[in-house]
Amino acid sequence: MERRPWGARARTRTDPALIRRSLIVTGLLFLGLFLFLPLMAVFSNALAKGISGYLGAIKEPDAWSAIRLTLLAAGIVVPLNVVFGLAAAWAIAKFDFSGRGFLITLIDVPFSVSPVISGMIFVLLFGAQGLLGGWLRRHDIKIIFAVPGIVLATIFVTFPFVARELIPLMQVLGSDEEEAALTLGASSALPCPM
Repeated sequence: MERRPWGARARTRTDPALIRRSLIVTGLLFLGLFLFLPLMAVFSNALAKGISGYLGAIKEPDAWSAIRLTLLAAGIVVPLNVVFGLAAAWAIAKFDFSGRGFLITLIDVPFSVSPVISGMIFVLLFGAQGLLGGWLRRHDIKIIFAVPGIVLATIFVTFPFVARELIPLMQVLGSDEEEAALTLGASSALPCPM
């Protein structure tokens, strides 16, 4: 094994310029085709009649209904994701238990399941002809094509992002401070008074 002097950098191997440039061009074309082109189409259609047409469309009752529904769903989903994502991340990062791997798998399911398939599962469970459809109809509970269905679908899609962001952070923090506090007499049930 070759020894380098302290502070000397290892030589990095660089790819030929043609390969680097072709990869950059391919990445930019991909971004342009799948991100920027659809965004331009949305904005050009929204502003086809000018700013006055856009502002007039926003004043429509259907547009306000969609905005209210979006804000309502976000207002329900975000706090639920914070609470459940924080609890799941805390459990995974701080404790060793027998269902830990299964919980991690459940958190990762929305990443591996197509949104179309998850929507079909919701319809098969909560739809009129679904597994719970008869019971929901008898009790006059509407989930599919109603706010609860939108909230459930949004939680299913967004929940992993909260937990997956917090798990590595909590694992890096470790538990040294908590163990020291417990050694010094702190209670694990209640926060320490200021």
